[in-house]
Amino acid sequence: MLNIDAKFIHSSSKIGDYPQTELPEFAFSGRSNVGKSSFINSILLRKNLAKISSNPGKTKSINFYNVQDKYILADLPGFGYAKVSKAEREQWKEMIYHYFKSREQLKFVTVLVDGRHEPMPIDLSLVEWLENHQIKFMIVLTKCDKISNKQIEERTSEWSYLLQNCKQSIEVLATSSLTGLNREQFIAIIKQHLQK
Repeated sequence: MLNIDAKFIHSSSKIGDYPQTELPEFAFSGRSNVGKSSFINSILLRKNLAKISSNPGKTKSINFYNVQDKYILADLPGFGYAKVSKAEREQWKEMIYHYFKSREQLKFVTVLVDGRHEPMPIDLSLVEWLENHQIKFMIVLTKCDKISNKQIEERTSEWSYLLQNCKQSIEVLATSSLTGLNREQFIAIIKQHLQK
């Protein structure tokens, strides 16, 4: 498959410093080291458009990517275990939540969670916040190449059960950046929301 035409357009490290565009936008959020950048690269069939690091907390800003001049992908700083000060983590959190609330063209937030682990409080807290603020979101289970099909089923069912009463939840999707599992399904969901 050919690379999808996509380019980095802006990096925001402070509140309100977002690109001036009216294109529909899709955001990617989750704990540090959950595989946000790898997932974005796999979606776009690129190896290193979104920068990947083995060190949690490498993404310290909101990075925006223009895809085919049709929509924007926004890669957000990771929550959680980044080796930075508590003050800096709080600054990232404030910036992320401001972005969620103020970005009118935001179609939905992809909440990435590690498919190998049970839902964690930090993941559920983000989901609860999005639900309470009426922001659409979907759950993407990453690293599913590292677990069995049975475990994938169990984890997907677990999340589906937890979200059964959430009106803003779109989908729970098991993925793998390594194998491309459910890549086409994710792109199909983006295309559906481009038409809304």
